Amino acid sequence: MSSSSSQRLEGKVAVITGGASGMGESSARLFIKHGAKVVIADIQDDLGHSLCKELGGDELLSYVHCDVTNDSDVQNAVDFAVSKYGKLDIMFSNAGIAGNVYPSIVETENEDFKRVFDINVFGAFLAAKHAARVMIPARKGTILFTCSYLSVSCFNAITPYVASKHAILGLTKNLAVELGQHGIRVNCVSPFVVITPMMRKAMGVPEIEKERLQELVSTSANLKNVMLDAEDIAESAVYLVSDESKYVSGMNLVVDGGFTLTNPSFETAMKNFHAS
Repeated sequence: MSSSSSQRLEGKVAVITGGASGMGESSARLFIKHGAKVVIADIQDDLGHSLCKELGGDELLSYVHCDVTNDSDVQNAVDFAVSKYGKLDIMFSNAGIAGNVYPSIVETENEDFKRVFDINVFGAFLAAKHAARVMIPARKGTILFTCSYLSVSCFNAITPYVASKHAILGLTKNLAVELGQHGIRVNCVSPFVVITPMMRKAMGVPEIEKERLQELVSTSANLKNVMLDAEDIAESAVYLVSDESKYVSGMNLVVDGGFTLTNPSFETAMKNFHAS
């Protein structure tokens, strides 16, 4: 555990949806390290319970089964946090899926599009709604969404995912305006490609080929000689939910190493032209 002087979330209570693995798990670990008490809300029961056991039981970390598309599940997660730890300071709406890859919108399955929006957007809405329900009377709190660099950019073949992330950015901005009147801050963090289990699954890449995938990401990245990982997003999340960002609201913190600032396509084409 960190010394008390470095515990940036000391005394705060957080709910993290999708907190049993990936960026959510890294955030749960770091939130606790910085003094927060955390409720993981996820559907991965074995992983959630295992993480609680590893980190010392329910004094600092608890797990509740929560399907973020189910209103009563999300309500229960928030109510559990308040009942267990006495309040709710932070809602980190992190749960999400990538959906399937399609060659065109014509071939995109309707049900897959709906599923991506149900989890990524409706789930985020429910998390914010039930967090606001208890934060508004307290006149304080912070809501954070996991978004994506694709909230300010686009990518072929994953239209449902890209559209959902643009929607979350819109939700962030509008709620920052609405809930700011009650002293509640709303932000989102937008990572570049982070190689999580969900990301590997979406791309059909097994664990044994993780290094090849890392090489692909490094090659395409703008910022060289460094690799973005889940812990980096957790660090960004700590800043956005801590008092260090007490006047930051409506922000989309894009953690992409400058990737969305440039389009190397023409430069690459020119190099290929001169090499031919």
